[in-house]
Amino acid sequence: MKIKEIIGDNYFGNWANTRTACRAIIIREGEILLSYETKTDQWMLPGGGLEPGEKEKACVIRETSEETGFVIEPSECLLEIDEYYEDWRFINRYFTGTIIGTCEKELTDREKEVGMEPRWLPLEKIMAVFSRHNDYAESDEMRRGMYLREYTALKEIMDRTDLNRK
Repeated sequence: MKIKEIIGDNYFGNWANTRTACRAIIIREGEILLSYETKTDQWMLPGGGLEPGEKEKACVIRETSEETGFVIEPSECLLEIDEYYEDWRFINRYFTGTIIGTCEKELTDREKEVGMEPRWLPLEKIMAVFSRHNDYAESDEMRRGMYLREYTALKEIMDRTDLNRK
């Protein structure tokens, strides 16, 4: 597994807090499964925080099904991106996967508030969206960082696998 780092301009130089998340890259017929916030016009790969005692594969399965309603069979972890902002280290582990079923979505209150829903987008289109991460440098640091992370992950995994040919 490859590890990449993203160090924010606001990083304090050390961290006191850590959050680990597992994220899914699901591609079907040239389109990628995304979680889309209809009220904020924000895109992201499905995934979220690892709960205490939870295994990483279980986390990516749970988070993907909760956000999208799709049950997946994940790969082994292919990539880790460690992000450093203020006094935080965010560990993001990326898995590819295959859809093996469906279930009811279980959105958090925040996800409901922002109108989160699953969407399929052509890979080239979402890469174009994520590649504009610097457009948010002055206005939305959280989105800038997330789009940079997702762009980096997709580019890295696509360059190393045959995902872009599925």
